[in-house]
Order: sequence, then C-alpha cells, then structure tokens
Amino acid sequence: MIEQRNIALCVILTIATFGIYGLYWFVCLTNETNEASSRVGDISGIGALILSLVTCNIYELYWAYRQGEKLEQAKADYDIPTDSRRSLIYLLLCLFGLWIVAYALMQDELNKIAYYT
Repeated sequence: MIEQRNIALCVILTIATFGIYGLYWFVCLTNETNEASSRVGDISGIGALILSLVTCNIYELYWAYRQGEKLEQAKADYDIPTDSRRSLIYLLLCLFGLWIVAYALMQDELNKIAYYT
C-alpha cells in the first residue's frame, strides 16, 4: 500500500538525522514506486540503496531517471495527467546534489497516486 507522507516532515527529519532518515525515505520511495507502477519484480529499495552506496551514488542517477519513468507509468495507469520531463528533472536534481528536492517531488507524485487509489 502506498503511504501518503508529509513532505515537509520528511525533509525536516532528513536534515535533523543528518541524512539517515533520507536513506529510509529512499528505500520507501523505491518500493512504493515499484508497487504503484506494478513493477514488483524490479530492484527493491534495499537493493537500490546498496547499489547506490557501492557505486558512490552513480547508481542513484540512473535510479532517479527510472523513478521518473515508473511514476509517469503509474500516473498514466490511474488516468492522472503526466509530464514526460519528470525523469530528466529528477536526474538533473540528483546530479547537482539536490537529491532531497528530487525525493520531495517524487513523494508528491506518490501522494497524488495514493490519493487516487
């Protein structure tokens, strides 16, 4: 089940815990996006986190782009208006170190999907 999260609280918790909550949020975003897009067979949140850590966050760039694609697919499945540029926006935000903004935008999309399900 996709959980609606308070984006401001997630950002505050990430900053207050010096990024530890951000790791948990990353895992949740991955798992819930897989669930929303009916891609249960894709890499799990823990697997994506381990790959990101092992590759010094290079995998996170690929992950961010794929998250955008999966979210757009999920939105299309629920007849929610889509924006094909989201993948590129997430990629660029992570590339420039603004991953917390990318996470917040992804969570906003998941919150919309959760509202319609």
